[in-house]
Amino acid sequence: MNIIEKLAQEFSVRIAQVENTVQLIDDGNTIPFIARYRKEVTGGLSDVTLRDMDERLTYLRNLENRKEEVIRLIDEQGKLTEELQAEIEKAEVLQRVEDLYKPYKQKKSTRASKAKEKGLEPLALLFYAQEIESGNMDELAAPYINAEKGVENTEQAIQGAMDIIAEMIADHPELTAMVREKTQKSGLIVTEAADPEEKTVYDMYYGHQEGILKIPNHRVLAINRGEKEKKLKVKVSVPVEELQMMLEEAVITNEKSIFMEPLKDTIADAYKRLMAPSIEREMRNLLTERAELDAVKVFAKNTEKLLMVPPMNGARIISIDPGYRTGCKVAVLNETGKLLAYTTVYPTEPKKDIAGTEAVLKKLVEKFKINTIVIGNGTASRETEEVVADFLKKNEYDISYTIVNEAGASVYSASKLATEEYPDLDVTTRGAMSLGRRLQDPLAELVKISPKSIGVGQYQHDIDQNLLDGALTNVVEDCVNRVGVDLNTASPSLLSYIAGINMGIAKNIVAYREEAGKFTNRKELLKVSKLGEKTYKQCAGFMRIADGTNPLDATSVHPESYGAADIVLQKLTIDKEQIRQGGVKDIEEKICETYPTVKKTVKVEPGTKGLAALAVLKEPKKEDPKRGLGKSIEKLAEEVGIGAMTLKDIIEEIKKPARDPREDAPAVVFRNDVRSFEDLKVGMEMMGTVRNVVDFGAFVDIGVKNDGLVHISEISNKFIKHPMDVVSVGDTVKVKILSVDYERQKIALTMKL
Repeated sequence: MNIIEKLAQEFSVRIAQVENTVQLIDDGNTIPFIARYRKEVTGGLSDVTLRDMDERLTYLRNLENRKEEVIRLIDEQGKLTEELQAEIEKAEVLQRVEDLYKPYKQKKSTRASKAKEKGLEPLALLFYAQEIESGNMDELAAPYINAEKGVENTEQAIQGAMDIIAEMIADHPELTAMVREKTQKSGLIVTEAADPEEKTVYDMYYGHQEGILKIPNHRVLAINRGEKEKKLKVKVSVPVEELQMMLEEAVITNEKSIFMEPLKDTIADAYKRLMAPSIEREMRNLLTERAELDAVKVFAKNTEKLLMVPPMNGARIISIDPGYRTGCKVAVLNETGKLLAYTTVYPTEPKKDIAGTEAVLKKLVEKFKINTIVIGNGTASRETEEVVADFLKKNEYDISYTIVNEAGASVYSASKLATEEYPDLDVTTRGAMSLGRRLQDPLAELVKISPKSIGVGQYQHDIDQNLLDGALTNVVEDCVNRVGVDLNTASPSLLSYIAGINMGIAKNIVAYREEAGKFTNRKELLKVSKLGEKTYKQCAGFMRIADGTNPLDATSVHPESYGAADIVLQKLTIDKEQIRQGGVKDIEEKICETYPTVKKTVKVEPGTKGLAALAVLKEPKKEDPKRGLGKSIEKLAEEVGIGAMTLKDIIEEIKKPARDPREDAPAVVFRNDVRSFEDLKVGMEMMGTVRNVVDFGAFVDIGVKNDGLVHISEISNKFIKHPMDVVSVGDTVKVKILSVDYERQKIALTMKL
């Protein structure tokens, strides 16, 4: 298999793009670096495409390695033929390779292997050939009776031969593929209660069945969990008789053979004893793998949206981590997230000290000039929100509040990292601080928490944790590198996700910063312990220095392109200091003026003659200042000696240095009211924030303790394959209440208004 050609075909890109990308990956370059700084080499492939290609490259290389290994193992047995080798070499999936290897794979002791040890394989091959149409099977089996080998009579000889044939059928790659395909198309996943009398959350799966190809991924994971908890019994149901008839048609070649009836029994035995259990496990594993990949994809997309929520600049925050008996922990943060004060209030049961809580809030608001209040969405959130809303109304403060998802906050606050960051604070205060900082800069704070603890997926604890961790690490890495970090303020957690940087080097960067003072230029990174030239190349472009000696250090222009950037500035007569002062907004106009590629045209209407035409020609015409920009950039790029894609990126950075891509995301929704669950009525319309998106719908925060569910069928008037086709975590949406279950505290919503 030519891997390069196959990748080019699968990703619909040029062979040269794949060759160059593979070379970059093999040279040890990170995906963020390749995506951002090697666009000319890859043809502008996105980080998503690059990651998919890298994953597929790994699979195909593993496939080729396995083919070589299987060919070697079969050859060592002296059983490799040219035809078999050709079949193995043209296999495009690992499953096919394993099917072809199965007849030659060394097995543990089986009925067939024992029969072979007794010398019954020639008899089995005689039966399987089906060439004899008359005579007696006992007579044919008689020569194989051998008491020393444990073959006492012809009946045992015939049975042993049939055991060998059964294994031959079960190991046959084409027959296996046929049964697998039929099982996949016609099979059903059937579930029933382990204890029909017991009421569980799996009630809907009592007496449930669904086609293997049709069952949704979230139901696969739910069924798996129910089975694991011993609440459900699960089996694969297939049309057994139909499958056996298909095998008979494929195996029986001579109906006049005296072995036909025994062969039919053997085919039934081969299917029921050997093939069915194996393929049933395959189907369950296939469904689980498919469901896990989808769940990871959903989780990753939700995590990306959550991480890319815009930071709240200038927020001076009172952050409240609600609770009952132990009270609500309060942390006060300035605009940079520095802890100014902390305390505990008791607005909820059992103390319900509302007056005392309001007095504390009033003192903190006025002393620290608070403009934002953050409340965690966990235990006692509803009651705490009521007190805060009433407090703001009474005092007429120009302050808004918002609810922040607490998921993972307790994990962080009790972690070794939190202890190292704030050794003098208790766990609860750290948790309150974390909630406030999630609003100020979600990305910087959430990277301190294991992504799977953020709580924006489905069944995350039931799926392959290595698969989940790998995918989420990639998402966090892409987000952090897309945004970039401030080299002089970033925490080790944030720095560790920068391309080429691990936690050890991240800590070394912080240690250097604390000992030598702020970084003044990117080159200083080379003084950091264990950060060499190779790592510097990968990470430097993603590190920002706001007030460094070189204004370009505050941008995402890579140091390797500083020379080119300087030439561009010089040719356009732009003072580099303008970058430090907010950028050169009219740089594109300057490029078009300096490198014009479009002739100015004046249109004279048909029939206009004489003086009238002359007046039109003399009249000044307004031209688009960016007309012909693409060609102008190409001319400038050629003159500077760099690629047009790289030049476009440099221009964007000079125009608006270190632009934060999170600016394009939906803003945080603030509230100045509060709702009671009991106030909700069917038909009410309201605005809400999407908190989680799963296969079957979206969960929306509408201002009560529990989020409402918009089922996938209620998201759009048009057919959609997945809720993510329409909504994402963080979106603000308008919804209407379809139903309210006051007892179970469940709300059904619709977006079809």
